[in-house]
Amino acid sequence: MAVKEYLNAQRSCTTCPYCGVGCGVTINREERVNTSAISVSGDSQHPSNFGHLCVKGSSLGETLGDNGRLLRPQLHGEASDWDTAMSFVAGEFARNIREHGPDSVAFYLSGQLLTEDYYVANKLMKGFIGSANIDTNSRLCMSSAVAGYKRAFGADAVPCCYGDLEQADLIVLIGSNAAWTHPILFQRMQAGKAKLVVVDPRASATSEMADLHLAINPGSDAALFNGLLNFLAEHNRLNHHYIQQHSQGFEQTLAAAQHWSLQQTALSCGVPAEQLLAFFRLFSETEKTISFYSQGINQSSSGTDKNNAIINCHLATGRIGKTGAGPFSITGQPNAMGGREVGGLANMLAAHMEFKSDAINRVRRFWNAPNMALTPGLKAVDMFRAVESGQIKAIWIMATNPAVSMPEAERVTEALRKCPLVIVSDCVADTDTARCADVLLPATGWGEKNGTVTNAERRISRQRSFLDPAGEARHDWQALCDLASRLGFAQHFDFTHPADIFREHAQLSGFENSGARAFDISLFSDIQRSEYDALQPVQWPVNRENPQGSARLFADGKFFTESGRANFVAITPRMPQQQIDSNHPLWLNSGRMRDQWHTMTRTGRARKLLDHSEMAEIQINPGDARKYGIDEGALVELYNAQGTMCGRAILNSGQKPGELFAPIHWSQTLAQASKVSALTRADVDPISGQPEFKQVPVQLRPLACSNYATLICPEPVGENLWRWLQTHGDKTLLHWYRVPCQNGYRFELALSAPLNGRQLGKQLLQNHPNVQWQHIETLNNQRWLAHSEQIELLIFASNDWQILPDRRTLERYLQLGRPKNPAQLLQAISPGERTVCTCMQVTRPQIEEAIAQGNNSVEALGDSLGCGTRCGSCKPEISALLRTTLKKNAQGQGVAAALETEIVQSEQDLREAREKIYSVQA
Repeated sequence: MAVKEYLNAQRSCTTCPYCGVGCGVTINREERVNTSAISVSGDSQHPSNFGHLCVKGSSLGETLGDNGRLLRPQLHGEASDWDTAMSFVAGEFARNIREHGPDSVAFYLSGQLLTEDYYVANKLMKGFIGSANIDTNSRLCMSSAVAGYKRAFGADAVPCCYGDLEQADLIVLIGSNAAWTHPILFQRMQAGKAKLVVVDPRASATSEMADLHLAINPGSDAALFNGLLNFLAEHNRLNHHYIQQHSQGFEQTLAAAQHWSLQQTALSCGVPAEQLLAFFRLFSETEKTISFYSQGINQSSSGTDKNNAIINCHLATGRIGKTGAGPFSITGQPNAMGGREVGGLANMLAAHMEFKSDAINRVRRFWNAPNMALTPGLKAVDMFRAVESGQIKAIWIMATNPAVSMPEAERVTEALRKCPLVIVSDCVADTDTARCADVLLPATGWGEKNGTVTNAERRISRQRSFLDPAGEARHDWQALCDLASRLGFAQHFDFTHPADIFREHAQLSGFENSGARAFDISLFSDIQRSEYDALQPVQWPVNRENPQGSARLFADGKFFTESGRANFVAITPRMPQQQIDSNHPLWLNSGRMRDQWHTMTRTGRARKLLDHSEMAEIQINPGDARKYGIDEGALVELYNAQGTMCGRAILNSGQKPGELFAPIHWSQTLAQASKVSALTRADVDPISGQPEFKQVPVQLRPLACSNYATLICPEPVGENLWRWLQTHGDKTLLHWYRVPCQNGYRFELALSAPLNGRQLGKQLLQNHPNVQWQHIETLNNQRWLAHSEQIELLIFASNDWQILPDRRTLERYLQLGRPKNPAQLLQAISPGERTVCTCMQVTRPQIEEAIAQGNNSVEALGDSLGCGTRCGSCKPEISALLRTTLKKNAQGQGVAAALETEIVQSEQDLREAREKIYSVQA
């Protein structure tokens, strides 16, 4: 990729492409011989992170490069060009619209898109094609939060800002493992003075650092906050003035909560009444309270109600729009908020307007739209059901991987395979979804994109390009404008720069607004390119009344409902749609791992991000593990009527008995049968349409593995092996996963019979006639080496996976090249150790040794080893390891002291016995 000349100028500041925190990033270039290396650091001036980055963000430079990129269009699996591919797409769209109507086509978008991409897609589909069949993967993570805010406040408007996290006296984290998922915000929480209460069925890195952990039963969140509301009323902790002046519907809401006594709530939530009382008192007595909630609340068939149950408690105490207080839904993706602003959800119109006659007419007039959609379109689950049924005959998927992320993933994959036309725009050549595509279009990736994103506190930031597009990649808005032009709408989509799109977006936000709509960035209605390029981070609304932006909303007690008052919503708690039974007796929860993101198309390229966890790990309570005959590290299979998933068992006493946890990141391109979404049924919230990912009934069994193998190979052989594993495999092959490493790949295989490394190698290296083989066999393992002028294949196999060699040592062989004596590569190598701190590459044994040397605090270990001193996401694990090690040491000292006492007592008894004997003899 060519680095643009202005890299070191002002535009070297951009925004991180991962979570919704929206951290500012500074691009750094190190000049080397005939090349330059790009690294990133935190932007110290950006108000979201003030220079701090998590390990994912700080590793962004390692994810760049053309390897694995989609570089040119493909049509029906063959290389094509843009004109041919887009002529085909436009022709098929036009034919389907003509023969089957506009609802026969659809767009499925992503929170990875920039606001400008989103805007063009929404305008084209809803205003000119004439359908609202445009939805986004934000449906899977944030739509219940959107619905909850709209029901309560009349607008999708987060009332808080990040500064509130530092000003609060109490932060209640509900269904959020922020220490892992939003570590920069978690650092800001810890930097403040607030007490932390974590509401989560499982112990997590976040609960490790909390003052109180409420390990409630899965799905009982609404009962908890109904109980809290009732407690506030019973103990005269309501803000009656605020309720009377600024809200409506309180009486009905309190009536719905009144039977949720402390005892009833404790019984429903499965926590001791004493713990519940401590939380209720803490909440009731603390004015500056933030409720910080995420997917544990949203990803539920009653997620909207859970959101409103939380908001009810803040309205009842008047804790809205005040410093250090408010209900704060944390966004999952970098631009989920921006997508909501432009109408990227099927049930929204544009600029936060809904499908009401006056809004439809307003948008039609503004766009001069000839085919305005009049009703909401299909939400994500229904959209892919319509693909399955044939109602939707052409779907364009942009920057997302629904064959992995959607519930009932295998069903979605099969629906896409049968669909007459699937177009996929992506920067990655091979994803589970791309394998279903008829047309692949190369899109620009982070570093090449140029536009805006909006983070979880409503802050708009610039994501600036510092790289030229790879190959023939185009911005998504450019590809969409091309389609619009070919469909006959060229004059309405004659954008030549993202600033042009942003300007129109800003104009629409203020069009006939007059304060009626929360989203308003009309101050930018005349923004010029130079101003756009220099745009500084700012929180909307940004208009004449708020030219510097708005940190908090609703401080005046005025809301965007028809009455201007906030709505209380009466909540009747509902349990998950599916329930455990004798066939599926275990609850499965799912979520993110510390160092990974989504389906790993970006983070999977940074090798060090796999050090903490390189495969799907299933967290299991030790008691359940004994019940099912599962040892630490064993391969296990989860299954139910929807599908199966494989992973490595990790015994964790923080998992409640009967509950499991699995990560969301692995896909068929990375591992065999490791998609957690294959187990999830498509039950959705009836209001938001968001699927229920968090409570899934499953059964568990160990895989009968008798042999394990680690394979190291250069890139060409690795690609060959990868294809062979996915298309052929072997009846003895139970599971595999792969790890990209410098100059090649490492594969891990689990088998039901010993591996014949020579036979496998011959299949992979049949086009390498000059290969030489070497083989060593010992009692528990075998090792094979195939080499020519370079190492072609290195295999270590054993009947015990735990004695396989250190993977980092093996991977280095690919970088060193073939030694003079290749047999030395087959030497015995000690097993590797788990990395705890990815930033500083500190392992568990190093930390344990430092503790033994007297470093008995997280801070002391940081001073000694550097662990936990950068992004801080490893601090909870260090804290847990410190506590466990010190406890073991204390127990050891206690045993030694008891033994010494026993010895002393025994010696005293012996002396007394001897004295008696001597006295008798005398």
